Amino acid sequence: MYIVKLFCRLSIYGLPTAQRMGKAWKFLSFYWAAVPRCKRGVVFFNTILNSYFYAMENPDKLVRVVEARMKLKARFEQKMKQTPSMADEKPMGKGKPNRHGMPRVPVGQVLTTKWPVLDLGVEPDILLADWRLVVDGEVENPTTLDWQAFMALPQTEDTSDFHCVTTWSKLDMQWKGVRLLDLAVLVHPKETATHILCYGYDDYTTNVSLEEALKPDVLIAHTVDGKPLPKEHGGPARMITPQLYAWKGSKWISRIEFLPHNKLGFWERRGYSNTAYPWRNDRYS
Repeated sequence: MYIVKLFCRLSIYGLPTAQRMGKAWKFLSFYWAAVPRCKRGVVFFNTILNSYFYAMENPDKLVRVVEARMKLKARFEQKMKQTPSMADEKPMGKGKPNRHGMPRVPVGQVLTTKWPVLDLGVEPDILLADWRLVVDGEVENPTTLDWQAFMALPQTEDTSDFHCVTTWSKLDMQWKGVRLLDLAVLVHPKETATHILCYGYDDYTTNVSLEEALKPDVLIAHTVDGKPLPKEHGGPARMITPQLYAWKGSKWISRIEFLPHNKLGFWERRGYSNTAYPWRNDRYS
C-alpha cells in the first residue's frame, strides 16, 4: 500500500517508472532503518510521507514562510529576551527552573491536577462549520479563517504550564494548535503594530504586547492532552499564554486585532494588570 501511494505521488513529477520505483524504495528503506520499530505505524508513516511531499511540492512556499517568520522573529527577538518571564534577575517563585529559567511555580501559586472552569458566565456553543477567526487591524493582509483553513496552517505541539490569576497552576499541559507567530506571518503586521487585542465569542477581550504574543509557546490551541479542547475551556479554539497569567489567553477566540498602541481589555479595564507577569506577582494594576 505504501509503495503504491509513494509511486503515485512521484508520478506527478513525470519520472520514468523505474526511477519512480527506485525513489520509492530508497525512501522506504531510509524510513525503515531510521525509525524505531515501536513507532512504525500507519499514522506515523503517513505523517512522514506527507511532510516529505509537502516539502517537494511547495519548496518556494516553504522558503517564503520560513523567511517571513525569521524576519518577524528578528524584529521582536530582543524585546522578547528582555521580558520578565525570560530575563528577570530576581523572579519570585519556587521549584526547579523551567525552560525559560524561571522557578517552576510562580509566587503565590498552588499546584493542582484539576482544571477549574472560569468564564464570564457564558459558554458559547460554536459549531466548527460556523467558526471563524478574523485577523485584522494594523496588518498588510487581513484575513478571515474558517476551520478548514485554520487547520491547514502549520500545527505546533507543545507542553507548557498554565497559571491562573486566581492562584492555581496546572503543569505539563500538552497542547496542539497554531502559533500566533504563524498567524502574524500570514497577515504581515505593519511596522507600526505594537499590541494585539483578542476577542472571544463571549464578548471577552484582552490585550497582549507583540513581544509576548509572538513567543513560540503562544498558541491558538484546539487540542489539549490529545483530545479536542472542551467547550467549557474555550473550545473549539482558545489562545494560551504560558509566560503570562492565563486570562491573557482569550477562550472561544473569534478575532485578533493588531494595534498601533495598547488598548485595555475586559479585566484590564477593571483593575487587572496590563502586563500579567506571574513571576512578579503582577496580578492587579
